[in-house]
Amino acid sequence: MSSAPPNPNSNPTVVNAGGAAGPSPTFSPLYQQIKALITQSLQSGEWKPGELIPSEVELANRFKVSQGTVRKAIDELAAENLVVRKQGKGTFVSTHHEARAHFRFLRLVPDEGVPHYPESKFIEVKRMRAPADVARLLDLKSGDAVICVKRVQSFDGVPTIVEELWLPGLTFKGLTAERLEEYKGPMYGLFESEFGTRMIRATEKIRAVCAAADDAALLQVAVNTPLLASERVSFTYGDKPVELRRGLYLTERHHYHNELN
Repeated sequence: MSSAPPNPNSNPTVVNAGGAAGPSPTFSPLYQQIKALITQSLQSGEWKPGELIPSEVELANRFKVSQGTVRKAIDELAAENLVVRKQGKGTFVSTHHEARAHFRFLRLVPDEGVPHYPESKFIEVKRMRAPADVARLLDLKSGDAVICVKRVQSFDGVPTIVEELWLPGLTFKGLTAERLEEYKGPMYGLFESEFGTRMIRATEKIRAVCAAADDAALLQVAVNTPLLASERVSFTYGDKPVELRRGLYLTERHHYHNELN
């Protein structure tokens, strides 16, 4: 189905990445409008994670714009990890099942050796009413259903991360401890393939703390051992928060790695 973008010279009504329509108060470059329309197709599931999207020529014909305008829009989508270009094959919707995607949200890497994914041991999975602070961060009402997952992650048999994940109960209806235990891939891959929820960006706060008794026991360290604490909110399309993750990192053999562009 052909979908022409708004006329860039007429104070356009732009469909934004979240799917909402409204008058644009300022001029929006044409490639940004095309980026928004492509993102809308990603959000609606027209092209699913891992699938090849139409070529730049096909998209240019669909939106009645130049191939250069489409290329610029896709450049930005690739920079935001929403799509990935593969030489000689085309442009694909990014997926959490790709090896390269495993480390986008895992920032703890070994001081020595090659980064690798940790083994998980699930301590608790429970469905409950959202505490006020969790509801606020997930844009829920206090008392809405949430799923709380607590796990310990180990590198080469050494407990290194204690995590508490909070997920909207409605979005992740049917998520159980048994399903988490039997799934061997990255958790975000499970969320993507079985719950139709793809994490595309996150905000994070980090601070230094001392290990409390319960967490020290799980990490097999002394009480008051220095730990790195993170609080991360992950978002899907339309800037909708879909996960709150609170982690405690033991950094005796690992460090937090980030790349600033």
